[in-house]
Amino acid sequence: MAVKNIGFLSFGHWSPSPHSGTRSASDALLQSIELAVAAEELGADGAYFRVHHFANQLASPFPLLAAIGARTSRIEIGTAVIDMRYENPLYMAEDAGSADLISGGRLQLGISRGSPEQVIEGYRYFGYVPAEGTDQSDMAREHTRTFLAVLKGEGFAEPNPRPMFANPPGLLRVEPHSNGL
Repeated sequence: MAVKNIGFLSFGHWSPSPHSGTRSASDALLQSIELAVAAEELGADGAYFRVHHFANQLASPFPLLAAIGARTSRIEIGTAVIDMRYENPLYMAEDAGSADLISGGRLQLGISRGSPEQVIEGYRYFGYVPAEGTDQSDMAREHTRTFLAVLKGEGFAEPNPRPMFANPPGLLRVEPHSNGL
């Protein structure tokens, strides 16, 4: 007999309509935390959140996932999915590392090269432009390669010889680092 897992996926949509029970971004975020807590209490195995920029939906997953991780103890938490065209892979590794450490290693990340957007070339508003001779998918794949390499935890940045804080020997990595991510 195969073991089955059950979880939920939320887009975190809100609407100012008087008929909506989720009228603001604050409502969507706070209700998402409560939903994950209740799902864990009921025995669900996973709570996943979609990332949509330029829409009345959840967009920055790591503060939400860290809050859920702090309020739960067993349920797997994650994204489904993060569009890598919009991401700074180093900053994302720091945020993901923090959320994974807060959750005790329960973070699972779904990533993609993108899907139809709310705005034309929305990633450009985030400061990302495909390199000469490449397209948006190539850019997403490059962001992903960098992100995955950084998650390994190997140092790559040259330390300052006169830092504010003492450095360990060798090249530095982004921190906080989560070994299991």
